[in-house]
Amino acid sequence: MGNTAVVVGGGIGGLAAAIGLRRIGWEVAVVERASMLGDAGAGISLAANGLRALDGLGVGAAVRAASRGQYSGGTRTPEGRWLTRMDGAALERAVGTPIVGIPRSTLHGLLRESLPAEALLIGSEAGPVEQIDPGTVRVTCGGTVLDADLLVAADGIGSKVRGDLFPAHPGPVHSGSSVLRAVTGQAVDLRTDFELTWGHGAEFGHIAFQDGRAEWHAVLGLPVGTRFADPLAELRRRFRTWHDPIPALLDATGPAAVLHHDINELRTPLPSYTVGRIVLLGDAAHAMTPNLGQGACQALEDAITLAAALATGPTVEAALARYDVERRPRTQAVARAARQAGRMGQQLSHPLAVALRNTAMRLTPSRAATRMILRHHAWVPPRLN
Repeated sequence: MGNTAVVVGGGIGGLAAAIGLRRIGWEVAVVERASMLGDAGAGISLAANGLRALDGLGVGAAVRAASRGQYSGGTRTPEGRWLTRMDGAALERAVGTPIVGIPRSTLHGLLRESLPAEALLIGSEAGPVEQIDPGTVRVTCGGTVLDADLLVAADGIGSKVRGDLFPAHPGPVHSGSSVLRAVTGQAVDLRTDFELTWGHGAEFGHIAFQDGRAEWHAVLGLPVGTRFADPLAELRRRFRTWHDPIPALLDATGPAAVLHHDINELRTPLPSYTVGRIVLLGDAAHAMTPNLGQGACQALEDAITLAAALATGPTVEAALARYDVERRPRTQAVARAARQAGRMGQQLSHPLAVALRNTAMRLTPSRAATRMILRHHAWVPPRLN
């Protein structure tokens, strides 16, 4: 079996894949078109499955040390009434770790630090990918030609590699919602670690960080491409009557910190995550809506599963076939569940439907809610030899 790989995409999934491949003895080059690797963005929650994958990659302890456990919080109405309460301690007893919150830039930095600087080709645009013979994949980056035994396409939801491999696939589609989010510029007095608030066609949530700052996000049902001249002013207007600490979170945010993105997804599942010696990973393979907080966790699962398959498979082709069999059913099921969660959460706008949803949530026993969470969180990664 060969032992050289090119990873296209330097996001969380791409860096994790590179770490995993290096741990099994492969030489890896990560090609990223951005001139600076992702030390920007908002925050992220990592569940037990993502943390276990990070443990297997050797960076779990560092990530936990930089994170804040999510023990308190839950889901509320705009008036502040609780629909569900989070029992982070019960979840920790069930799976061995709480969900944690961490700035995305911190997580990205920890992953990057686990790779040698010479493995990162920053500011390099990956050109067309060619399988020049059954055992070699070629990609041109600027004036540099890279030949490898494997190419990992971790180039995100708009993956060019995926488009070349599956030209008939419809690609990403708009979910019907957009998200505005930011990290506060200062510490905020929060009584909970994590909250979601569901109104009529709108959601506001926060993740508390270790240093007292917080990430907040607002999800709105908006036509694709909608943008506001003053996003922060628009959010203050829309959420002015919602409960504390929502106004305080907005007040602690500078206008330049607000990010606005349409929420897109791969609604049509791919028929395979591999073609020859090219493998798709993370959003390039299964971009999903963020309603379960599983996007990054599934990419981390992909990364360690790929490394384990290559460590034990008799050939690259056999290893990639195993990866596809293990990852495609799970990730596509999680994507369907995330889509359904969005339809029953933020996207509900009819007053009767919202009232029925809220009543059902208040009447659901906490143990039942924990079991639903465990369906996605209680995943155990393969061991890297």
